[in-house]
Amino acid sequence: MTNYRVGRVRQEILKEISDILMRVVKDPRVEGVTITDVDLTGDLSEATVYFSTLSDKAGERQKTQAGLDAATGLVRKEIAKRIKLYKAPEIKFVRDSSIDYGQRIDQLLDKLH
Repeated sequence: MTNYRVGRVRQEILKEISDILMRVVKDPRVEGVTITDVDLTGDLSEATVYFSTLSDKAGERQKTQAGLDAATGLVRKEIAKRIKLYKAPEIKFVRDSSIDYGQRIDQLLDKLH
């Protein structure tokens, strides 16, 4: 039963953070960020939020990470308002490396042909 709840809360957090970044956070460094996944601990105390960006330049990635880190408090406060939980989870933003991995595989496959 608890796994079901974690899954539901995870989906809700993913949806709400996407909305918060689009509508509430005014930092230009986080424009164009896509939330790809959320990992939630079983006790709902910590959420690791995975994101991707259109730019693959290292400098842009660092700016985006800095913008998200700066917005973490605001995002957590908004999550607390929007989702009824005993305590809003601690949020950590991490770049989703699976997209880079997929692009690397595509490049290797193109070389084979």
